Amino acid sequence: MKVDLDTLRGFFRSSPFMVDLGVVPVSVSEGRVHTELPLATRHLQHTGQVHAGVASAMADHSMGAAAQTMAPEGHWVLTAELKTSHLRAAQGERLVCEARVLKPGLTVSFTEAEVFVVSGDKRTLVVKASATMALKAMDLKS
Repeated sequence: MKVDLDTLRGFFRSSPFMVDLGVVPVSVSEGRVHTELPLATRHLQHTGQVHAGVASAMADHSMGAAAQTMAPEGHWVLTAELKTSHLRAAQGERLVCEARVLKPGLTVSFTEAEVFVVSGDKRTLVVKASATMALKAMDLKS
């Protein structure tokens, strides 16, 4: 499926959870998606660091979008398996996610992502993620 940045932004706007979090796509190419999230107090846990669920959700949705760029026409991508490794606590101005497809397929695709926290001109890797994405034919009747 050919996806340009405007189409990708539409995909993200149609996901209420991504809209609520504030995750925004900033670039797309075949098998690759980069997203950003300006951090706010609502993204933090009680210790002041970014909640692990925020970074995990960002990575998951970004990997799914990367897989969608390579999905056959008429198919949607759904997460079948997700693994995240939180390498260090995240505190900063924004999160940046770089997601890519490792191996596209007709029924499953394998993806990975890195999430960085940015503070000023310093960028630090905070999450490594991988996911198996299932490709499902769209049901146009529902």
